[in-house]
Amino acid sequence: MLARATTVASANEWPIERQCATVTLDYDGRHRRRIRLTTDEGKAFLLDLPQAVRLGEGDGLVLEDGGYVRVVAAEEPVADLSCHGPSETARIAWHIGNRHIPIQVLADGALRIRDDHVIVEMARQLGAQVHRHQAPFSPEPGAYASRGDGHHDHTHAHEH
Repeated sequence: MLARATTVASANEWPIERQCATVTLDYDGRHRRRIRLTTDEGKAFLLDLPQAVRLGEGDGLVLEDGGYVRVVAAEEPVADLSCHGPSETARIAWHIGNRHIPIQVLADGALRIRDDHVIVEMARQLGAQVHRHQAPFSPEPGAYASRGDGHHDHTHAHEH
């Protein structure tokens, strides 16, 4: 019988000694409700949540038998954008946000996006230094994003 994970425990809020496996997922793969997954160790299990949630690095998927599968953010093609100061960073962040592109703010103040040649070129033209590489991508969830804590997703559409 297929093991089932029905609850998500936030990173650092579950007993690490009960970890029985890991599952490595890219950014898109970490927004799920119900899907068959395979752990990094090769065991299949069913993620069966009441609603779709954005899984974060280190979250624990709680199995019905009491074990936990730790979520690992996969490395994927990203571009880190470094700017010469806060005003330049804010300007580039505004242009990226205006296109509704997910963005991650790094600890050093740089901005990380998925590697997209059009957006990378725009950032270069606006003065950013670009470093393309493979790394986990964990963008800002947004003010209305759901993590399964009762809050709702705020989605809207409009033309630019």
